[in-house]
Amino acid sequence: MNRYKNTYLLLLGFVFAMGCNNNQQKNNNEQDKNTTEAKLPSAEAFKTNIDGKATALYVLKNKNNMQAAITNYGGRVVSLLVPDVNDHLVDVVAGFDSVLQYQSSTEPYFGATIGRYGNRIAKGKFSLDGKQYTLFTNNGVNTLHGGKKGFQYVVWDAQQTSDTALVLTYLSKDMEEGFPGNLSVKVIYTLTTDNSLRIDYEATTDKKTVVNLTNHAFFNLNGEGSGTINNHTLLINADHYTPVDSTLIPTGAIATVENTPFDFRKAVTIGSRVDANDEQLKNGKGYDHNFVLNKSTPNGLNHAATVVADQTKITMDVYTLEPGLQFYGGNFMQSKNSMKGGKKDEFRTAFCLETQHFPDSPNQPSFPSTVLEPGKVYKTTSVYTFSVTK
Repeated sequence: MNRYKNTYLLLLGFVFAMGCNNNQQKNNNEQDKNTTEAKLPSAEAFKTNIDGKATALYVLKNKNNMQAAITNYGGRVVSLLVPDVNDHLVDVVAGFDSVLQYQSSTEPYFGATIGRYGNRIAKGKFSLDGKQYTLFTNNGVNTLHGGKKGFQYVVWDAQQTSDTALVLTYLSKDMEEGFPGNLSVKVIYTLTTDNSLRIDYEATTDKKTVVNLTNHAFFNLNGEGSGTINNHTLLINADHYTPVDSTLIPTGAIATVENTPFDFRKAVTIGSRVDANDEQLKNGKGYDHNFVLNKSTPNGLNHAATVVADQTKITMDVYTLEPGLQFYGGNFMQSKNSMKGGKKDEFRTAFCLETQHFPDSPNQPSFPSTVLEPGKVYKTTSVYTFSVTK
């Protein structure tokens, strides 16, 4: 009897051990799946010829293993790999696996350098010294992000000057997209030792013109295609914002954020008030508004925003010389595009924080001027710094 009892106990122990091993293996597999490090797209998929100019993918890497992939087609940030709380690399920027996909995308601005004029110009018109200029209206009755063929569609001249820096240049010819002056533009992307992506912009003109340059990276700090960004927490260093009409053109008012869904002076989740009964949120179909940044340093970079991911604990701090910040919450993402790895650009699965002068400034005399004159140099800097909140 004892012999059968011992055999039963041995079999029971074996079955229990096998079950534990299977569960452990399942947990390990799930952990491996969840911690698989992101990788950069293939450089070969970015080698082609557009408008008679060669396109390529350039990779920047700092000593902390942070990596950025940038293509000279549209001056786009394709990938940005940063370490998460477990020191695994996460791609925090939405993008595509090839130039062809960027060309065919229903959303033209993923990761792009934006110009000549970031954001909207009302009815595609503005005047300088009594002369009216007419632009292509590509956003209803307004001009958005430079018009029909903004900087996101051009091939920039590129020079990688080091492992951590890429210089892009482009000559936007007089009256290109309706803007006056031959505008010579330089954009420098740099990965710094403190895990920052620094973007330096510079431009000169031979005729009086307007300029407002920015970058249109779509971020998800949990990783591209990881789901909603509404659980990220967001802080924006702004006491005021610029309300808009139904076409997203500023009314001209500088409104307080106090007691509104636009008060991000203390960090709250992005989605906590996005569906509030608010006229401005209805106009933007969510957040798609310019914030008037508080000036914290007289001549240096100002802290504009902080975003913290709920899953990876990746934190992004934004610093800029610009007076404004456009916060866009992914309201027009409609799952129409397959992103890197086949992931869809689903509704509100990425956000943008575009450093800028205010929308429609050429038609709003009370806004900071965007006029650039011959002999002057347009120069501005924005920095996106990444760390981990534990």
